[in-house]
Amino acid sequence: MKRLELIFENEMGGNVTLSLDEPVYPANPVAVSSAMDTIVAQNAFRSAGGDIVAKKAARIVDRTVEDIEI
Repeated sequence: MKRLELIFENEMGGNVTLSLDEPVYPANPVAVSSAMDTIVAQNAFRSAGGDIVAKKAARIVDRTVEDIEI
């Protein structure tokens, strides 16, 4: 399963990761960056380390799970 991870910096300098399952793939870098700018500008989320103050990175994580019959 693919997951979009948006990584931000909070007031204390820590990382805050917002994860979204099953994103549109391939991701549009301009749309992702714009969405992250909006999250920061609107102070949409708060973390234990304070408000989100900057965007740091975004990535698509692909996790494959294979069941083992026991």
